[in-house]
Amino acid sequence: MEQHVSFQTKLLHNKWKMDPQTGAVSVPIQHASTFHQFDFDTFGKYDYSRSGNPTREALEETIAALEGGVRGFAFSSGMAAISTAFLLLSKGDHVLVTEDVYGGTYRMITEVLSRFGIEYTFVDMTDLHEVASHIRPNTKVIYVETPSNPLLKVTDIRGIVKLAKANGCLTFLDNTFMTPALQRPLDLGVDVVLHSATKFLSGHSDVVAGLAVVKDEELAKQLYKLQNSFGAVLGVQDAWLVLRGLKTLHVRLEQSSQSALAIARYLANHPKVEEVYYPGLTYHPGHAIQRYQASGFGAVLSFRLADEEAVRAFVKHVRIPVFAVSLGAVESILSYPAKMSHAAMPKEERERRGITDGLLRLSVGLEAADDLIADFEQALSYVKETSSSTVSAR
Repeated sequence: MEQHVSFQTKLLHNKWKMDPQTGAVSVPIQHASTFHQFDFDTFGKYDYSRSGNPTREALEETIAALEGGVRGFAFSSGMAAISTAFLLLSKGDHVLVTEDVYGGTYRMITEVLSRFGIEYTFVDMTDLHEVASHIRPNTKVIYVETPSNPLLKVTDIRGIVKLAKANGCLTFLDNTFMTPALQRPLDLGVDVVLHSATKFLSGHSDVVAGLAVVKDEELAKQLYKLQNSFGAVLGVQDAWLVLRGLKTLHVRLEQSSQSALAIARYLANHPKVEEVYYPGLTYHPGHAIQRYQASGFGAVLSFRLADEEAVRAFVKHVRIPVFAVSLGAVESILSYPAKMSHAAMPKEERERRGITDGLLRLSVGLEAADDLIADFEQALSYVKETSSSTVSAR
């Protein structure tokens, strides 16, 4: 009988802990693009690396096991994974999408899917009544980000799944912020889980990759056919880097999440910070749901200053975080959604969703939380006082 082990242990001790041929404790990198067939009538498991590669397969099987799915798929980027999953849709289909979705996903839906006759509606996924009221007879997919990017809104996954099943819809969920270390959407009934593996899964700002996992064998066959046809597969060197990064996922996310909560509490009590968005704060609207459906709150938070002038002053003087796009790395990354992650979204659409010119997103890395807080304190001292900065101590 197989011994039950924790997620933390599974990251290190799994089918791919060693090479069965040599005993090497690192997955071999198989660079071959093509494979010799030893039998004229019966081809081997691998023929061409777009269709299947041993190194990529190791990553695909690993993420499938961690997410609790039947099959995993590795892509050249998170957007390649998302775009390929959307190819399950056909002309005339309709998709419901989280309102403050990642900007690249927004662009894919509004500028690409729309050209192929696929309809879409953005809704506040935290309001199940609003979701239900926007489901149409041709709605085929409900696409969820939770917590969302960048406002950290929390969607009731079980509630969405119930609505989807009642209306014959598939559910896609972007699990990039949480990873299977903190949230297991397939266990809650979701059909397709998606990741930008560039972020927490690899964790070192040195690879671009995307992953998808499904829990249904028939859906797995459909997605594999699309992966093989579309061809945006992950290279073997990058697959190996993600596998290496996965080994430290638990400890990285645990420390970064603890630091994120400490920083969120500090910012929530600072007079120059107008609002903090982090589900770990007890007064966050999604706090109770997050506690119920996940085992943590993650390492990403957002906070709002008065305006762009305040953001410029803060960014100019903050020293420790990298000011860059992306998230989920060992170093803290400070981002400006209006000009980075959500630059593809028109200004009026951003502002309607609450993505203002004063909003900053912070992905907390492995630095000491006290050092980050001290750095933020000195940077905020350069931000001018405004009459609108009225956040009280909580």
